[in-house]
Amino acid sequence: MVSYDLIFELGKKVLNGGQLTFDEALSLTTIDESDIPILLGVANKVREHFTGKAVDTCQIVNARSGNCSENCKFCAQSAHHEVQFNAYPLMKEDDIIAAAKKAEVDGASRFCVVTAGCGAQGDPDFDKLVDAIKRIGRETTLDRCCSLGTLQEEHVAALKEAGITRYHHNLETSESFFSEICTTHTFQERVDTIKRIKAQGLQVCSGGIIGMGETWRQRIELAFTLKDLDADSVPVNVLNPIKGTPLENNDRLNPMEILQTFAIFRLILPTKIIRYAGGREHNLGELVPLGYLSGINGALIGNYLTTSGRGANHDLETITGLGLKPVCPSGK
Repeated sequence: MVSYDLIFELGKKVLNGGQLTFDEALSLTTIDESDIPILLGVANKVREHFTGKAVDTCQIVNARSGNCSENCKFCAQSAHHEVQFNAYPLMKEDDIIAAAKKAEVDGASRFCVVTAGCGAQGDPDFDKLVDAIKRIGRETTLDRCCSLGTLQEEHVAALKEAGITRYHHNLETSESFFSEICTTHTFQERVDTIKRIKAQGLQVCSGGIIGMGETWRQRIELAFTLKDLDADSVPVNVLNPIKGTPLENNDRLNPMEILQTFAIFRLILPTKIIRYAGGREHNLGELVPLGYLSGINGALIGNYLTTSGRGANHDLETITGLGLKPVCPSGK
């Protein structure tokens, strides 16, 4: 079957309520390069059919930076790597609240408090973070998220009581490739945290990073694992190699391959939020708007953990310029 016939056949299957098999999704990775724009159009149709024109917007604050005990090869914040950047302890509560209020003004619908570190167990800052999250709920209209590493049941319960509606915990990559990226904790530990979150009725934001040396099959494996875990929001980061990390010399992905990945994730996860995340500016450049026409319906706006984005206003202008509607607090 020629590529474009395959694309239309699988697109119709999804639009009619069917689910792609692993092999069907994998077949979309070998289509003719000239047919990738057709795939993007089909994915855009699937996005529009299942999720409409809404784009879920989120802004983050790096509330505690650096000195992380984990050795993830992509990460500037790992204590195992020699990276020059600004590490600091937990921000003052007033500064976290100020960042949340700025996110609200910038037009984000969600605000995520992020800390470097393995997880909440034994974290002396956990109670302070819970207090800050409660205060954000009192002083803004934002939906609240956080990303604090691995959690036990009691941590999930405390965050739920504080008003967290969605928890971010990336798988980062497929199980078969994970040990190539991190050896200080296991893939299963990440899966277990996600299951604890879902068990207490919270939404999960979990995705990964492409361009770390994984194969197409491993990329599809990640998408199907996220499907099995019923992840609600799936951020897709693109590696931005950082000097001082083990992946600093990785080649950048071809922009069309990045867009092709977004589209395939949309077909695998037709009803979910596929979220634009870090690395898009550095890897796509002027093609960034095409991501929203490739199945993307969520965006991290503004800056990232250790790198700068295009700015919230620029992100929102791109979204609205394409006829899409950012989900903003108070109907803004």
